Amino acid sequence: MTIKSRILMSVAAFALAGTAPALAQTEIQWWHALTGANNDVVVKLAEDFNASQKDYKVVPVYKGSYPDTLNAGIAAFRAGQAPHILQVFEVGTGTMMSAKGAIKPVHEVMKEAGEKFDPNAYLPAITGYYSTAKGDMLSMPFNSSSMVMWYNKDAFKKAGLDPAKPPKTWPETFEAAKKLKAAGYDKCGVSNAWATWANIEQFGAWHNVALSTKVNGMAGFDAVLNFNKSPAFLKHWTNLVELQKDKTYDYSGRTNNGEGRFTSGECPIFLTSSGFFGNVKANAKFDWGNAPMPYYPDVQGAPQNSIIGGASLWVMGGKKADEYKGVAKFFTFLSDVDRQVKLHTESGYLPITKAAYEKVKASGFYKDKPYLETPILELTNKTPTDNSKGLRYGSLVQIRDIWSEELEAALNGQKSPQAALDAAAERGNQMLRQFERTAQR
Repeated sequence: MTIKSRILMSVAAFALAGTAPALAQTEIQWWHALTGANNDVVVKLAEDFNASQKDYKVVPVYKGSYPDTLNAGIAAFRAGQAPHILQVFEVGTGTMMSAKGAIKPVHEVMKEAGEKFDPNAYLPAITGYYSTAKGDMLSMPFNSSSMVMWYNKDAFKKAGLDPAKPPKTWPETFEAAKKLKAAGYDKCGVSNAWATWANIEQFGAWHNVALSTKVNGMAGFDAVLNFNKSPAFLKHWTNLVELQKDKTYDYSGRTNNGEGRFTSGECPIFLTSSGFFGNVKANAKFDWGNAPMPYYPDVQGAPQNSIIGGASLWVMGGKKADEYKGVAKFFTFLSDVDRQVKLHTESGYLPITKAAYEKVKASGFYKDKPYLETPILELTNKTPTDNSKGLRYGSLVQIRDIWSEELEAALNGQKSPQAALDAAAERGNQMLRQFERTAQR
């Protein structure tokens, strides 16, 4: 072959290469419900993943609140336009599990894509919530959290309380709230966000008291709510009702809309998610800390362990194999130890793998920032029992509204605490039976 021939062949090959279609990236839609600083985390994760390889592009899309995002995902699936990844808060776990065909279990996605995946690498207290009874992971944990008690150290000093010794029990917490109220915090001594998560779901687990039969719904959708028969629940609701009268305890709504009452300095003791860390760090103009949730010392075995909150990532059904491969690679990217360490230490959400937790602990990080370890210590306080593994009820979003209505009726003096508890269980059971009939079709 002459030199001229070689040149002509090279030119031809170059020309062909120039006209060949470029391989398109496979786009992965990720619908989520995070705002503010946590939305920035989501966007940064997608950008970093997209920059790490060229085959896939993750596109994060904010779809509103947790319930809004869940409803949007369900509606999109019915219309044949579901995203690849849907962030669903833990309350929607039962609903997603029963949606046969609408989801593709994470363990199947990872196996079919050939991605390295060991369920035992993840923290049991987190993955247990999102797994079948056989241990198969159905969704990928993402922004996991638990409920903790945030407190204003400056307010404690003003009230003559020791900020280094936050109250441990509910009686101690109520006494501290009374002193804070006397010191000028007259609108609210103690409060909480997520009314039913605090005063029913976490309360039951932390005191090792069942909410229902069937391992709180984890052993079957035919669970029957019976927490209204518990003396511990009656005592707690009775105390809240009594203390609401002079605002030693003051109700802050059904969701987390009232969290600003803590960062503004209005409520010096506030129970809410450990994921509140970012807002506290950014907005509280006082010295602050957090501590484990209070408990009633006369309830045998308390405190037990807390249950998780936050959300996980569900893979929607009906997608192509190469799209699932992209989802699997993104989940592997998210599970990287150093990435989990960074997410945990910067966002306050829990590390989802054992290796990430051990690495943070070994670094001495928690000595200076013990508030980021509080939820992990709560979750691992004791080996979970049937009453503290978690809960899995269909239509829990709607049931939470019912429970909130009944708690509000008691706090407003419209019903006695026992009548409100009875109605909460009875109306909740009606919703469970309705869901059970739908799930069996």
